[in-house]
Amino acid sequence: MTLATLPAAAAETHAHHASPWPVFWVASVAAFLVSLDSTMLYSAFGALRAGFPEATAAAMSWVLNAYTVVYAAMLIPAGGLADAHGRKRVFLFGVTVFIAASAACGLAGSVGWLIAARVLQAVGAALLTPASLSTVLAAFPQNKRALTVSLWGAVAGFAAAVGPSLGSLVVQSVGWPWAFFINLPIGALSLWRGASLLSESARAATRRKVDVVGMALLIVAVGAIALAIVESESPAWTRAQLAAAAGTGVIALVAFIVWARSVREPLVDLGLFRHRTYSAVNAATLSFGIAFAMMFFAFFFYMSNVWHYSQARAGLAIAPGPLMVIPVAVVTGRLAGRYGHRPFLVGGALLYAAAGLWFMLVPGAEPSYVSHWLPGLFLSGASVGLVMPSLSGAAVSKLPAQHYAVGSAVNQATRQIGAVIGVAITVLLLGHGVVQRSDFNAVYGLHIGLALLTAVLCAFVNTRPAPRPA
Repeated sequence: MTLATLPAAAAETHAHHASPWPVFWVASVAAFLVSLDSTMLYSAFGALRAGFPEATAAAMSWVLNAYTVVYAAMLIPAGGLADAHGRKRVFLFGVTVFIAASAACGLAGSVGWLIAARVLQAVGAALLTPASLSTVLAAFPQNKRALTVSLWGAVAGFAAAVGPSLGSLVVQSVGWPWAFFINLPIGALSLWRGASLLSESARAATRRKVDVVGMALLIVAVGAIALAIVESESPAWTRAQLAAAAGTGVIALVAFIVWARSVREPLVDLGLFRHRTYSAVNAATLSFGIAFAMMFFAFFFYMSNVWHYSQARAGLAIAPGPLMVIPVAVVTGRLAGRYGHRPFLVGGALLYAAAGLWFMLVPGAEPSYVSHWLPGLFLSGASVGLVMPSLSGAAVSKLPAQHYAVGSAVNQATRQIGAVIGVAITVLLLGHGVVQRSDFNAVYGLHIGLALLTAVLCAFVNTRPAPRPA
């Protein structure tokens, strides 16, 4: 998925479509499904535990983490596969795998089967995501790409934000398997329209090798560290075993960096991080990704354990926040082209910290939705709309053209790694038996700290356009 093929692909796309927007919506529907699926299970966690009573909370967390670990590690090589075999072909194949794996998830009869199907689902998601973005980029002229990336990020951000609410409604109404079956008709629509609307890209003259060693090292690094966090309070693991798991993760991460510096075609070109803005954005993406996952996961723990809401009621109660993401993101995307991303990133991160502070101090043990919960939702929804698509746009805005696509894939992978860590921390803090109101102070304290860290990191971002000569 290098930009070397984009001009030819753009010419092909414009030759076949008077307007690029049908291509945008076909590609974005598939990306919407991927982001939706990555957070929908936050609200289904309790139903999944009830469906598999023999499984511990830590074991069930791997239904979420197996997906995000594999997805994060596969995103970058998937871009190379799209270059080598054609974006349309890889996109349609990825959607097909994602649909098939979703069906397998819904039919799972054991936790092992469900986790295996989630891994396959992650492979399909990783294949279609970079192909989706590069297809959208190819469909639009250069002067529209900044807005397009913001809109594409807004769709993905909205899906990630609305996933828990929609998931709770689906699970409460028709059961946890439909958290996966819901992907089938939407995915089939994207597959059908994509086959007729999308044009195949020109294939790269030389095929980039997939860095299997780098991919394996990244999976081990993220997976082992997440395992050590999730299982830290489990009686099934000794302190020595947990320390060994954490050590393995750190060693694998160091080995990944050493390997990436020594091979010709690494999974991640570490030279990308010489750009100060790019490094700052990815560090901010990691911290915000952790906080984002913790916030939504904690919302459902709070609603079900403290206020004793049903799954459906909790979903409706949380919905106003996600509904703010799209309009805020659209306005932010337009203004960022004029003023740069920094003011929206810093302001949004500070607003996100304020949302965490609100949830820490205001809601109590007795339900008071309108006065105690709704204002915090508006703060969090507006802040996600400001930050999440701005991170996607800022990540690639100052990179050389030949690194545009892989730079975007690294940024998306970083966000997924953050989600893995966020879920692991939340399960550690709240995944035990009876959850009290006081248990949430640590969660929201971390939320505030990570949001402030995001604001500090984003202060180093500079994507303001150069002034036009008079």
